[in-house]
Amino acid sequence: MAYRRALLKLSGEALAGTKDGGLDYRVIETLAEEIKSVHALGVALGLVVGGGNIVRGVSASREGLDRVSADYMGMLATVINALALQNVLETLGVETRVLTAIRMESLAEPYIRRRMMRHLEKGRLVIFAGGTGNPFFSTDTAAVLRALEMEAEVVLKATNVDGVFTADPRKDPSATILPEITFQEAIVNGYAVMDANAFGLCQANRLPIVVLNINTPGAIARALAGERVGTLVK
Repeated sequence: MAYRRALLKLSGEALAGTKDGGLDYRVIETLAEEIKSVHALGVALGLVVGGGNIVRGVSASREGLDRVSADYMGMLATVINALALQNVLETLGVETRVLTAIRMESLAEPYIRRRMMRHLEKGRLVIFAGGTGNPFFSTDTAAVLRALEMEAEVVLKATNVDGVFTADPRKDPSATILPEITFQEAIVNGYAVMDANAFGLCQANRLPIVVLNINTPGAIARALAGERVGTLVK
């Protein structure tokens, strides 16, 4: 494997499948099977999932909710998604731990870096929930932060498209995929790889990002093996 320790960032919308929101358990089972196959390769894997299928803090604040309250609601949504993923993964035999940035011991363990590293050493898959535990920060930022703390070698950004394109492929049929770009090229051309805070952290710490299509079978394993999958940002 080219990468032995990685952080996988999943959008909450991915768990909804074709539904407008909520959870599609068939989709979750498919994702869990994919994650299980990667974990079986011996990769130390951390997972961050968004909460957009339930509530998005930014969107809720635009509707009139207080931004801080809306962001905390979004963090709680990530915990719901994490628990759903944990349940399905453990039915498949993958030993999993959910660590939350917001304390709720009845549901999951509080996030403590030393405890997280110990779980990884024991071969457990760790799901990070609750974002950073602070409002005004996205789950993209939480993903990069946790990746740096777990000493990951790469961040895998799982999306519904095949990588980074020169334009939106759903609107512009002439858009072409970019197999590899630099951080500087992404900034100058305005490619929406991640939000600005998350992207800045990756750039400052030279942490590469692979943007891939979560709906492509085997894409995660191939990316970790060093194959050219999606778009590499470094």
